[in-house]
Amino acid sequence: MSSPIFSPLPMHIPDGFLSVLVSIVFWVISVIVIGIALRKTSRELGERDVPLMGVLAAAIFAGQMLNFSVTGGTSGHLLGAAIAVILLGPWPAVLVMTSVVSVQALLFQDGGILVLGANLFNMAIVGVFVAYAVYTLLIQLFKEQSWGVFVAGFAAAWSSIFIASLSCALQLALSGTSPANLAIPAMGAIHALIGIGEGLITAGALAFLFAARKDLLKLGEPRPAGNKGVFLGGSLIALMLVVLSPLASSHPDGLEWVAQENGFILSAKAALYNLIPDYALHGISDPALATIAAGVLGVVIVFGVAYGIARAEKRTAKQENSQR
Repeated sequence: MSSPIFSPLPMHIPDGFLSVLVSIVFWVISVIVIGIALRKTSRELGERDVPLMGVLAAAIFAGQMLNFSVTGGTSGHLLGAAIAVILLGPWPAVLVMTSVVSVQALLFQDGGILVLGANLFNMAIVGVFVAYAVYTLLIQLFKEQSWGVFVAGFAAAWSSIFIASLSCALQLALSGTSPANLAIPAMGAIHALIGIGEGLITAGALAFLFAARKDLLKLGEPRPAGNKGVFLGGSLIALMLVVLSPLASSHPDGLEWVAQENGFILSAKAALYNLIPDYALHGISDPALATIAAGVLGVVIVFGVAYGIARAEKRTAKQENSQR
């Protein structure tokens, strides 16, 4: 009988699901967009947003470790693109999601290295800009209605998951892994359900911020000069999510379920190396503690990566301004 305590499952496209050509094409696209995001962020990022980028990336990483059960024996997980867009804007959000997805692939073997460009395209680019488009449109529609933030946030989060899943399905079809008439309906149907969970989590996070730090939602509230509260609060939330991560659902996530149902699950290739696979730190016999320790390490590294990028871009902007 399996243990009631489960480690989070790998959740992103593994090597072997996509052809080499498709993988390279999406690597190129992702590198170009991320390069643009770096330039845009250096000009747009405020000083108070630097620690927020790090804390938000850490919290999203921790939140993604908590798979939640979905009907039909599948599971989903937080994407986080919508909340990143709402708090930071699209270009910094691209860098936040890039930090999270890259660390997951390189350190935790969650998603393949060859297909990392495709995973970045789906989650850090498609997820971000779909969320940005939907949220911006609905906020303009609802104007000054306070409840509009929650409705727009839910819709942006649901849309980001749904459209990103269709992007993944199209990549599978282009690779010849699964026909489009099978992959697209299957991925769309299961992620339409997963998107509801994403939307509810996002709306809940926005409700918490609306009550505690409305200024972060850019609703006309005065912005405090200090960032200590953001840093401490975000860090506590990330650590709390990590502590809960051993309770993640053991059911296959949406992509894995589709792969099993459509017969291409065996196309997945093993990782080229193993550092912390399955989000469990080696040398710790207790599975729950191994997962928590891996999560804490991941949170620290993701925070460092995102914060370091934000700080470097802010420094670059200051140097450019001083030279003018």
